[in-house]
Amino acid sequence: MESRAVASIPESVLPVARALAQLHELVALVDRRGQALWLSEGLTTLCGALPASGTNWLEALVEPATLGLAARLSATGRLSGEAVSLRTRGGRPLPARLSAARVGERGSCEATVVIFRIDDEADLADEFRQRLEALSAILEGAPDGVVVVDRSRFITWANSAMERMTGYAMSELVDQPLVLFLRAQDDLERIASALRPVGPAVSEELEVHRRDGQPLHVSVTARLLTLADGTELGAVAYVRDITERRHIESELRRRAEELQNWVNAVSHDLRSPLVAVLGFARLLSEDYGDRLDEQGIRFLQRIEEAGRTMESLVHDLLEFARIGRSEPKRVHVDPREVLLQLQAELKPRLEQAQVELRLPYEPPLIWCDRTQLYQVLSNLVGNALDHAGPSEHPVVEVQVVTEEARQHLTVRDWGRGIDPAEHERIFEIFQTRGVPLNGRRGTGIGLAIVRKIAEAHGGAAWVESHPGEGSVFHVTLPSA
Repeated sequence: MESRAVASIPESVLPVARALAQLHELVALVDRRGQALWLSEGLTTLCGALPASGTNWLEALVEPATLGLAARLSATGRLSGEAVSLRTRGGRPLPARLSAARVGERGSCEATVVIFRIDDEADLADEFRQRLEALSAILEGAPDGVVVVDRSRFITWANSAMERMTGYAMSELVDQPLVLFLRAQDDLERIASALRPVGPAVSEELEVHRRDGQPLHVSVTARLLTLADGTELGAVAYVRDITERRHIESELRRRAEELQNWVNAVSHDLRSPLVAVLGFARLLSEDYGDRLDEQGIRFLQRIEEAGRTMESLVHDLLEFARIGRSEPKRVHVDPREVLLQLQAELKPRLEQAQVELRLPYEPPLIWCDRTQLYQVLSNLVGNALDHAGPSEHPVVEVQVVTEEARQHLTVRDWGRGIDPAEHERIFEIFQTRGVPLNGRRGTGIGLAIVRKIAEAHGGAAWVESHPGEGSVFHVTLPSA
């Protein structure tokens, strides 16, 4: 277990020290008076518990010959790769390298993090050097940055691409603890996760320091170097600069936010005159309908139809813009309950078109946002009704089945079908399948909403269809 002094430890510093201990085994936290506040589990095991209160940490942990380091650390706030002799629990001195850096501002919260690096055993060191020679010859010309770290997570080699990327020369990188180049506590935990000796290689995105102080966003993929018996020698980290990609993603998010605000503003501005147009059209029909001839009444009906279409378009556009802005509120939903609600609402249309809506009897529960599932089913069933086509007994059939780690929902009609060349186009915004057979004109956003909801849930949406053979619309959603 870690060892901690009774003295107060700065709240902002202890989490950093603990995160460091996930990356470097031998870590100590020291206050501004030189007393050890906290030791990592590895350092406690090697050197024993915290020294008595009032004892300088160097006097307790390091051989007396190196006490001049305290004054240098106080003056500069940093030590790097200093050769020391570490006192072990049994009193035997152990050759090591010491790096330290002051964290926090000067004052009551000032503290220093100390990292020790034990020189490897001779046979392991020889094996590591042989591996390093072979790797450096191969990886020097790699287009991405590559660093090799030893078991203590200190950098032992870097290629030319890494030097260009960070602005540090090889001599400035070698023998430095990896942590010195990270910028945030979360990044410590992520790189520690990538370098743990379990599982396959893991890629993590981090923010590191360039030599000029500018942040550099990188993607790091690490692989362990091990002996045949599993003994770890170190690790190789492949580093790719993703700063430009991050910049593009940030710009896209900003523009998406601007677009959302624009859609909201335009929708609000359009709704006000629409309400007025539809209201006055209704008053004109009620108060002056008997004074209009047949053509005037037809013109008035066209105005009302166009106004309602515009109202639906504004509503669907807003719904499309909202989807994906936040994580869906997933719960287990019984799709049959949603379908029965939809069937009741569509009853007049179903009876008028004499279409049978076949629903699954005991479908599996779907892990999804209930409101968005209703939108998916409403759009797909409504689309099927619009294009069901002439038949003695037209049918729209809905099925929901479980397939491995997902639920698969299908809506089938036996209508006129869709040309394969149009299968992707109809899922684009403002694209339609042509004039519906029942004369109802949609907004051209319904299928785009279906696909966007499916993808926001981590699923997919597509169609299988041929002219004259009907259509099957598919939606898959991941299981819980």
